[in-house]
Amino acid sequence: MHYTCPLCKTENKIDADFQITEYICRSCSNLIDITKNTSTKVVKKPIENVVLEIGQKGIIDEVEYTVTGIVIRKYGTNIFWREYYLKDKKGEEAFLSESDGHWVFLHSINAMDVKKKLNGKAAELHGRNYRWYETSECYIHAAAGFFEDRLDFGLATYREYVNATQMISQEQSKGSNEYFFGRHISKYKVKKAFNIQNLPNYSGIGIVQPFYFNFRQVLNIMAVAALMICLVQLYVVTSRTNKSVFEQEINFADVRDKEMVSKSFELSGGSAPLKVEVSSNVDNSWANVGLSLVNENTNEIAYTSKDIEEYHGYEDGENWSEGSKNSEFNFCGVAPGKYHFLISAEKQEAAQTSVSSNYASPDGSLSLSRDTYGTISVTNNSTMETAAFGDSKVIRKDSVSALAQLVCQTLGKADIDSLLNANVSPGSTAPTSYDNKSVKIKAEWLPVSFWNFAIVMILLIVFVVACYFGRKIFETSKWSNSSNSPYPQS
Repeated sequence: MHYTCPLCKTENKIDADFQITEYICRSCSNLIDITKNTSTKVVKKPIENVVLEIGQKGIIDEVEYTVTGIVIRKYGTNIFWREYYLKDKKGEEAFLSESDGHWVFLHSINAMDVKKKLNGKAAELHGRNYRWYETSECYIHAAAGFFEDRLDFGLATYREYVNATQMISQEQSKGSNEYFFGRHISKYKVKKAFNIQNLPNYSGIGIVQPFYFNFRQVLNIMAVAALMICLVQLYVVTSRTNKSVFEQEINFADVRDKEMVSKSFELSGGSAPLKVEVSSNVDNSWANVGLSLVNENTNEIAYTSKDIEEYHGYEDGENWSEGSKNSEFNFCGVAPGKYHFLISAEKQEAAQTSVSSNYASPDGSLSLSRDTYGTISVTNNSTMETAAFGDSKVIRKDSVSALAQLVCQTLGKADIDSLLNANVSPGSTAPTSYDNKSVKIKAEWLPVSFWNFAIVMILLIVFVVACYFGRKIFETSKWSNSSNSPYPQS
């Protein structure tokens, strides 16, 4: 259809088939009455944030629509929103309303289908209740296009009822009373439908804007995820068949300058820590164990080394001791499979000691003596203070004992054992006795840790709670401009 403006002679075209009552000339902006072919008034052209054009086509929900009219409505002094009039090929009308970047897709509905409740503070449509949001008075600020009904430039009253992402809009003007059903439509869907490059940016929260995601779906997904995690944890726990998986005593002599390959052992069930305990009968001496855990299926190797030390003595009238005859460590996150150990070990070697070996410092301030067990007694000749040490190594390592520090200051870097051995009487030497001839290795596959399970479950719960309160804050903000908000206003 095309019409020639009687004033400026501009041709106005529209590719749509419906009964037109009046149109606004695209050139001179005169509102033309089709019946009289005369101008009734000059209308301001819609400019502010208008992104669609008259005659532009777009597909929404698989229906092709043509933009036949654009109306900008004004509320108060500076609040505007845009209404785009749409027609499909059958002549059925629809509307796109945009305010602050938020879009609503509307259709006309029969007023008889809407039931008012609670003195107009609620409305019902097809069994669904809608809460009254706000009533606003507005008028047409600017317009363009072709219109089936005459435009009313007088004051109009809009009353909106909202339920989540849907709404009922009631428009009253000059005895006219129309109802529209609307639902939120994404700006990206509008952009794709009409192939628009740019759209108005979001500002605030729209009247029917949905939360950023569907909370019920998220809750269902989280519940299913929690159930699956519980089932996996239950399977991992019940499928565990091993506890103590390896135990062997290794003689130091058997692994001197070489590694020993242990017997294989099988781990079945879920991944869990493998606790290893090593022990040796150290006495004022040390031992070291090197352990490689070899996965026979993947040939992956995890290596660790552990010292076992135990020292004791007598100082200042009190017995002291440090270290232990056993030590523990873990191989973390060991997966099920077949494994064996590569074992290496060494211990402190025995030294030749004197049955009665003594040494006095050149200045006479210090006396040292060593018994057949290798214990070295240190005496401060000035104060007659005495302390016993397991061997010369303990003296050098001790950074607390005053006598140990005195020995280091007096003798410097001199070899204490050599000084003592120099005073050994002929035929009076005997080997220091260390009873730790072997090391015991015991491996236990620990129960599956519940920490990871608990942490994941706590995170799921925290996420759901955060979503719940986030949605509540979102809805409170959405209703902040309403006179009938269901949320307490601060």
